[in-house]
Amino acid sequence: MAHAMSDDQVAGELKKMTAFIRQEALEKAKEIQIKADEEFAIEKSKLVRQETSSIDSQYEKKFKQAGMSQQITRSTLANKTRLKVLSARQELLDDLFDKARGKLPEYTKDKGKYQELCKNLILEGLYALNEDKVEVRARKEDYDIVKKAIETAKEEYKKTMKGREVKVSLDEKNPQPEGCSGGVSIVGTGGKIDINNTLDERLKLLETEALPMVRTSLFGKNENRRFVD
Repeated sequence: MAHAMSDDQVAGELKKMTAFIRQEALEKAKEIQIKADEEFAIEKSKLVRQETSSIDSQYEKKFKQAGMSQQITRSTLANKTRLKVLSARQELLDDLFDKARGKLPEYTKDKGKYQELCKNLILEGLYALNEDKVEVRARKEDYDIVKKAIETAKEEYKKTMKGREVKVSLDEKNPQPEGCSGGVSIVGTGGKIDINNTLDERLKLLETEALPMVRTSLFGKNENRRFVD
C-alpha cells in the first residue's frame, strides 16, 4: 500500500523534475546555438566567397580593360609615330626627286654629252621597236642635236644588227610639248607605238624602279618589310 508523500518529498521531486527540465532545455538551447553558429559560419563563408569571387571578377575585368586600354593607346601612338616617320621620309624622297627634276635642263647644256644621250635614247627605241621605219620627236630647240644623234644612232644600229638598215626621220610637225626637259620619243607602227624616252619620263621610271634602292640607301633596310618593291 503506497504511502502519501510528505510536502518535503513533493517539493524535492518537483525540484528534481525542474532541474531535469532545465538541464534538458539548456542542452537543447546549446545544441540549437551550436547548429545556428555552424549554419551562420557556413552562410558567412558562402557570402564571403561570393563577395570575394565578385570582387575578383570585377578586378579581373577592370584589369583586362585597363590592359586593353593600354594596348590600344600604345598601338595608336605607335601608328601615329610610324605615320609621321613615313610622311617625313616620303617628303624627303619627294624633295629629292623634285630637285633632280629641277636639274634636268642642265643635262642639255653640254651639247656633246646631250647628243650622246639622245643617240642612246634613240637606239634604245630602235631596238625595242625592231622596225624598218620610225620617227623621232624632240623639242624644237633640240632639232639640230637630234638630227646628228639620229645619224650616229643609225650607223651604230646597222653595225649591231649586222648590216640591217633602218629609216629614221625627225617628226618636226609634232615637237615635244612646252615644258619638256629634253630627250626624245621614238614612234613606230604608223604612230601606234610611242616609246617615250624624254628626260621627264625617264625620271618618272627612275622614281618607280629605283625607289626601293634609294629608300634603303637613305634609311637602311626595313627588317619588318617582307616583300621588296
